[in-house]
Amino acid sequence: MATSRQQKRVVLVHPRGFNWFPGKRDITDIANRMVPQGLLSIAAYLIKQGHDVFVYDCLGPDAPLDLQKQTGAILAHQPQMVGFSATTSSFPDAADLAQSIKKQSPDVITVCGGVHVSALEDKLLKDYPAFDFLVAGEGEETIAELAACLEPAAIKGLIWDNKGEIIANEPRPKIADLDSLPFPAYEKLKGFPRDYHLPLFSYINTPGATMITSRGCMYQCSYCDRSVFKKGFRYNSAAYIYEHMKYLREKFGVRHINIYDDLFTANRQRIVDLCEKLNRHPLGIHFNCAVRVGYTDDDLLKLLKDAGCLMVSLGIESADPDMLARHKSGVSLDEVRDTVQRIQKSGLRVKGLFMMGLPGETEASIRRTSDFIISLGLDDMNMAKFTPFPGAPLWATIKHEGTFHEDWRLMNCLNFVFVPKGIASKEKLDQLYNEHVKRFYSDKAWRGRFRGRIWEHRKSLMYLLRHLPSFWSAKNQFEPKQN
Repeated sequence: MATSRQQKRVVLVHPRGFNWFPGKRDITDIANRMVPQGLLSIAAYLIKQGHDVFVYDCLGPDAPLDLQKQTGAILAHQPQMVGFSATTSSFPDAADLAQSIKKQSPDVITVCGGVHVSALEDKLLKDYPAFDFLVAGEGEETIAELAACLEPAAIKGLIWDNKGEIIANEPRPKIADLDSLPFPAYEKLKGFPRDYHLPLFSYINTPGATMITSRGCMYQCSYCDRSVFKKGFRYNSAAYIYEHMKYLREKFGVRHINIYDDLFTANRQRIVDLCEKLNRHPLGIHFNCAVRVGYTDDDLLKLLKDAGCLMVSLGIESADPDMLARHKSGVSLDEVRDTVQRIQKSGLRVKGLFMMGLPGETEASIRRTSDFIISLGLDDMNMAKFTPFPGAPLWATIKHEGTFHEDWRLMNCLNFVFVPKGIASKEKLDQLYNEHVKRFYSDKAWRGRFRGRIWEHRKSLMYLLRHLPSFWSAKNQFEPKQN
């Protein structure tokens, strides 16, 4: 086994993928350009190991759409290794880029990880030989060992081709102490934080950034792919989170942070400790986070508010009791209503997260959910289009639940690739989606709340006006089509 620590030039790539509607201009990078958080964590880990690392975001500012231009930009760094982190919808782009890189520079080592790889594992490598290696599970340690020239057979979590035989090594153990990881390498991201935008009207101050302070989940919703972090719940300490926030504030001038944990408040004491520290030593930062029903007592909500929290997101998915029981166990509509009321009473805004088109969905269940959304008096709402993912529990039986068009490029929660048996057609499902999303934003009560915050939202409004043609085009996607 090779044990020498060799420095490598590594380019880590966030592939673009297909992120909008077929035949329409992709505006997702204008509306909400998210930091590729996992990739930056791997970059920081490799830098700590002594490697020369570059990050190339194909969704970043001024990034070309043309594959050959992307290839040229990546190879301009003269990498010895190129790593990709891909979702299901961006995996085909990663594969095309890897093929293009190999064609021009055959000696460059290509490796791909991410949720799609972690779900399908060795099934992929035979069909996509432009990748030399695949990484299943968490990527930091696996890629670091690969970059350090350890023998492939000795690297846990690695999938590789041994003279025509595809081998999946034993799984990589989960990183037990997340505080041992360095802060993500934000400085490697061109245009950060100025050109990375949080969702409109989700903030007051700019610039914004994102953070993830935990990995894994104690629950297993039917639609959720847990292939990378698995079950369980690991988290950063309050002290680490505070220092991470302080780093973003002092080095990059960040004024608002979206925390994208599924279960941010699951460990109550760490949130209490964090809020108390933010109160004793304010950073001049607002933040948003997500909570789950059952983890939001009144004292904790007050602490969050006092510490600078602006808005919390609540996963609800559906207002049909049978749908909830099947897809999101442990959540009742009465609890949802009570939680929303208590969040708003504490002075926080609440954003409801819903999903349309799950197996078992009918026009009646969609109407019930839409009525429930209006009745809650939410401050904001997001309705995802259900997408079956290979690592989700539903995947095994999805083809028996309705019509499934398995086109990876469209599997991004922005297109309906699955139509449940209770809905007549994809066209009908699209119509219902457009109708009910528009219904929320046309509601008089919601518009009244929004008008009351116009001054707070002035930075979002200025941004919207600068990009008005693109946003107007997006708005038209939600106009109900006339039959």
